Amino acid sequence: MSGVFIISAPSGSGKSTLVNEVRQIVPNLYFSVSYTTRPPRGSEQNGREYFFVSRAGFEEMIRKDEFLEYAEVFGHYYGTARRFLREAEETGRDLLLDIDVQGAEQIKKKIPQAVSIFILPPNRGELEKRLRNRSLDAEEVIQRRLVTASREIENYSKYDYILVNNLVEESVATLKAILLAERHKRSPDQSSSQNHAARDDKEIKKKAEACRLGNVHDRVQPILASFRNAAGQSG
Repeated sequence: MSGVFIISAPSGSGKSTLVNEVRQIVPNLYFSVSYTTRPPRGSEQNGREYFFVSRAGFEEMIRKDEFLEYAEVFGHYYGTARRFLREAEETGRDLLLDIDVQGAEQIKKKIPQAVSIFILPPNRGELEKRLRNRSLDAEEVIQRRLVTASREIENYSKYDYILVNNLVEESVATLKAILLAERHKRSPDQSSSQNHAARDDKEIKKKAEACRLGNVHDRVQPILASFRNAAGQSG
C-alpha cells in the first residue's frame, strides 16, 4: 500500500523549495498538484504549480466529491483531488501532499496513518524577511500572511514531525531522512543487510527522530515566542 506524506508550513517558510528538492532525490514519490481558484503568479504554469480553475469549476468538483480535502484561504479555494491517491497506489508510489493546516486535518481524519510534517521558519523576523524578498505581495498581504502564520504555527502539535527550515541544504537532508525512515518502518524488509547500509539506516533514523514532535519542544518554544511577542507588541 502507498504511503501518504503531508507537508504543511506558513507561507514563506520555504516549503515549496524543500518539496521540489526532495522530489529530485527521493525515488517513487508521486506529487499531488493542488487545484486552486486563485490566478497564476509570475511564471506559474497550469498543471505545474497548480491546476488553475474557475470558482464555478471548483465548486462543481466539490459537488461531485472529487476532493480528498479542500479549504478556502485568503478568498480562494485550494484542494487535493482524490485521483492522485488512486494514481499513486496504481503506480506503487508514495503520495506527497503540499497542503495547509486545514487540509492536513481533513486528510488525517480520512487517512489516519498518513505521516504529517510541519515546516517552521527559524523565527518571525526571518519569515517576514523571506516574504519581503519574494517581492510577490503588497505590504497589507505580507502583514496578513504574518498574522495567518502566527495562527497556523499554533497547530504544530498536531503533526508527527517538526522541521525548522534554517539552512536549505540541511533541511532537505532532514526531510529526506524523515521520508526514508517512515518508508523503512512500513517495509523494513526492503533495506539491505549490508553493514554500510545498516549504518546509513541508523543515521537516517537518528536524523528523523530528532524532528519527532516529542523531541522538538525546546527548539520550538523560542519560535512560537517570537510570533507571540510580535502579536503582543502590535496589539
